[in-house]
Amino acid sequence: MAGNATTRFSNVSLLSVASTLPSRVTTSIDIETRLEAALSRLDLPRGLLQRVAGVLERRNWASGETSDDATVSAGVRALAQAGVEPSEVGLLINTSVTRQHLEPSVAVRLHHGLGLPSSAINFDVANACLGFVSGMNLAASMIESGQIKYAIVVNGEDADEIQVNTIDRLLKSDSDREGFMSEFASLTLGSGSAAAVLGRTDENPAGHQILGGVTRAATQFHDLCVGSVDGMFTDAKALLKGGLDLVVSAWKEASVEWNWSTMDMYITHQVSSVHTNAIIKAAKLDRHRVPTTFPRFGNVGPASIPITLVEAQDTLNKGDRVLLMGVGSGLNTAMMELAW
Repeated sequence: MAGNATTRFSNVSLLSVASTLPSRVTTSIDIETRLEAALSRLDLPRGLLQRVAGVLERRNWASGETSDDATVSAGVRALAQAGVEPSEVGLLINTSVTRQHLEPSVAVRLHHGLGLPSSAINFDVANACLGFVSGMNLAASMIESGQIKYAIVVNGEDADEIQVNTIDRLLKSDSDREGFMSEFASLTLGSGSAAAVLGRTDENPAGHQILGGVTRAATQFHDLCVGSVDGMFTDAKALLKGGLDLVVSAWKEASVEWNWSTMDMYITHQVSSVHTNAIIKAAKLDRHRVPTTFPRFGNVGPASIPITLVEAQDTLNKGDRVLLMGVGSGLNTAMMELAW
């Protein structure tokens, strides 16, 4: 059944993207060492995080570092790279899963930290790991409509609390293999921050034009991955199948209007080697055009796509075609094309 929502933009560009990574490195060996008692009791092999997920290490905020401060830092650098003054920004969208409290929004602290004017709209948008792309799409729509000139989309994730809670729970004597595997994905999470500045193409000819894209939902799978700071519980097998089916169906429908089979680069949401390999195979992508950051940074939630773009952007040339691809718990998928 047709289900894609298609968006096209004619005068919106990505002007810059920047990231801030934590200074503390946590290896998968470190985590499995902390879980030694549970692995022994459950007769589970060592090296699961590396062999199954392909995650060698991830970043965590060190003492004195916070995701909010790091997000402000990324935002400051993104604005400077774009040549945009804070006073010119008309919109800030925070797309973080991480939040220290329910009220007020995370966006207000970031708005203040970036020194944005009182005229700048600010709010949070939550869409699991798809949040950053959703935020970019919304910001692009507001720029295209003429409501604002410049927007900054930001994200900051902190995986510390959920990983500590997960490890503590898995070490309890009543935890079993099924419970361990349902929380396995929590052990692959990493921390990090990112920011992107968007503006009008005609006023910023050096930018990277956002051409548009598609979104598609399969919300019958809303309970396959449910998380909070206490823990994230996932039916990994069903989630992979549901997500893959969703991406493939969206991809096939999009092919009628978009030619995405020969992109110069595919920036995918970073989950694991299993997920990346499955998407590459299903969409018949050129593996050499799919950069990966999950081995070093793990799954940084919505920040994964912009962080990966930051890491890969030096290899892009003017005129290259770039496709941002993501799947978020729920399930939702989105694909957005950039002309670099």
